[in-house]
Amino acid sequence: MDRTFRIKVRMRRFRRQHPRIAFAIRSFMIFSATFGGAYGFVSGSRSENSGYDPNAFAIGASFLFALACLGLATLSMRLRFVNKRLRTLAAHNEALIDRNWELKEAEERARSLFEQQGDLIVLRDTSGRITFANDAYCALAGRARGALVGTRFDFDVLEQGDGARESNGTRIHDQRIATPLGARWIAWREGYVRLDAGQPAELQSVGRDVTDRTETERALSEARDQADAANRAKSRFLAMASHEIRTPLNGIIGMGGLLLDTNLTPEQTTYARAVKTSGEALMALIEELLDYSKIEAGKLDLEQRPFALSTLIEEITELLAPRAQARNLEIAAYVDERLPLEVVGDAARLRQVLLNLAGNAIKFTATGGVALIVEPGIWPNEISFLVRDTGIGIAPEAQQRIFREFEQADEGVARTYGGTGLGLAISERIAKRMGGRITLTSEPGKGSTFEVAIPLAPSQGGSGQTAFPSPDLTGKSILLIADGIEASLIARRLERWSGQICLVSDRAVAEALLPERSWHAVLIDRALGPDVADRLGEAARTHASQRLVLLTSGSRHEKISPAFTGFLVKPLRAASLAARLTRPPEIVAPDLAPEPPIENTANAMAAKGLSILVAEDNEINALLMRSLLTKLGHRVVIAVDGEAALESGLAAASAGTPYDLVLMDIQMPQLDGIEATKRIRAHEAATGSRHTPILALTANTLVEDRYACFEAGMNGFLIKPLDREKLEEALTGLAAARHLAV
Repeated sequence: MDRTFRIKVRMRRFRRQHPRIAFAIRSFMIFSATFGGAYGFVSGSRSENSGYDPNAFAIGASFLFALACLGLATLSMRLRFVNKRLRTLAAHNEALIDRNWELKEAEERARSLFEQQGDLIVLRDTSGRITFANDAYCALAGRARGALVGTRFDFDVLEQGDGARESNGTRIHDQRIATPLGARWIAWREGYVRLDAGQPAELQSVGRDVTDRTETERALSEARDQADAANRAKSRFLAMASHEIRTPLNGIIGMGGLLLDTNLTPEQTTYARAVKTSGEALMALIEELLDYSKIEAGKLDLEQRPFALSTLIEEITELLAPRAQARNLEIAAYVDERLPLEVVGDAARLRQVLLNLAGNAIKFTATGGVALIVEPGIWPNEISFLVRDTGIGIAPEAQQRIFREFEQADEGVARTYGGTGLGLAISERIAKRMGGRITLTSEPGKGSTFEVAIPLAPSQGGSGQTAFPSPDLTGKSILLIADGIEASLIARRLERWSGQICLVSDRAVAEALLPERSWHAVLIDRALGPDVADRLGEAARTHASQRLVLLTSGSRHEKISPAFTGFLVKPLRAASLAARLTRPPEIVAPDLAPEPPIENTANAMAAKGLSILVAEDNEINALLMRSLLTKLGHRVVIAVDGEAALESGLAAASAGTPYDLVLMDIQMPQLDGIEATKRIRAHEAATGSRHTPILALTANTLVEDRYACFEAGMNGFLIKPLDREKLEEALTGLAAARHLAV
């Protein structure tokens, strides 16, 4: 069977290969069979012994004719079937021709796009020879395609950029190459592709000219580096300028304070206070400029530490109270009791923002007062700080402008009130840096409200705690005779404590209300007038068990009517108010904020006077330090530079009488304070001698300068202009424990 099949296959192959010979053989065989059959039939019919029978012949001829007709019919049907197949094949062939034409057209378009697009395309075989290069590659190489194909041509690489490899194996890298058109940056994508089945893969490199982009990026990078360098130079310049300004300021403010401690005539006292006040104003301006430079240089670092929220707010109002009361203004604070006791954030920066806003509110308010209200914000863990005043207000067109650097509401405001226009810009940037925002609502002539919304998460240690137990005033009537911002906030707090509050500001109305019921407490503001307050206190004797008078820090030493059972100092602390209202009646309580005991701190320290080495090259500052420390009862030795300080310190240690404290200026000729400190610490480590506390005296407030002090071995630092209270506090702690904690 297999042999027969192989024979047929060979015969068909022969017919396809030699169709004419096959046709001749087939025609010869048909002719031979036809001729042989006809010749045999005719010869047989003429023979005498053939037994020819016409009837049988007719029957045979009819049978043969029938067979012929059947064969013709079968052949006709086969021809029709073949024709049908041929028509089907022709239609299919025509479709294949159309498809082939479309494919050729698509191939031409693809090849045209492949060759004419702007990207460089080159294919290389396994030996690195070019098998294809598009027009862009040829144009960049400056050669014809025929001159490139089959060669190992490649561009000279002037600079190789960074490379990377994708997960699919494609390599990406940048090259700066030399071309006839000049140096160009090309971004290459290289990967292996297989164009024909059974053929080895070729390396396809697709490059894009990114010269403009790369040069732009480099220009931007250089500009950014130059800007960073300029910011660093500006920060360093401001730091140096502030140092040079702080040094004489230290003498001006310090000497002014010493001068005020002497016996002066009233006129001399006025002049001395003016000098000291001017120096402090100049100091505040320098602080603003330094803060602005830190923000511009991106060096504003935030701390994340827990702090008591209500304590911070009350300290701010108490710090600003003397300034407000000097202008006959009220300042008060209210912290919502729903807020946590402790939150986590940067208390110093938040204090800076609120001090700036509240300070501005005092400056731009002539009558009324300033309120600092703290409430929950609109978002979880957000706290809203409202600074509200009754000042001049801000026009709508100026409300956005005042947050820009060196901008104020208008020129008239700048001339009248002064200022640099940096405070609000710095505050807004700090708030944004803390993840919050500052908004303003104001109406000219009616006041302004600044809202600072900051996200502050509750501290884990203070979660669910309150600063003091809130008193339960349910069913207790309290009469508040006062007027102003403080009165409204006190009434709001008492209502939160469930008290029944009656707020009046008129004396006659208050006297009429007193007999109407038995009051748990009556609070009378002495700002209504000392005589009015005393009369109301007497009138309330028989109607209220608690009779409290509200005083300012300036009036607390005045004589108070014995009709009162106690007093509260404005701005009120919530804990003080709660303590007074829950105290047993008719007991005159001691002062909530008594004056510190009159003890001569200087004399106390004189008994334990410290031996202090002061390294200071400025004569005025050295004189100031000597005067301050001598007044505090300490023994002072002055060294005019770092080398003298080092020699004096080592000599004292060798003599067995080391200094108790070294106050080291940082910037000194010959040997600066940092290097002198390092040498002192090295000597102590080598000899095993006692560790002498060293405090830096510096006018530089940058973070890196502080780090340099600590890295050199210093225990802390005091910033010029020198704060007398901080110096005394540090020396007091050292005298008590011989351990410095600044």
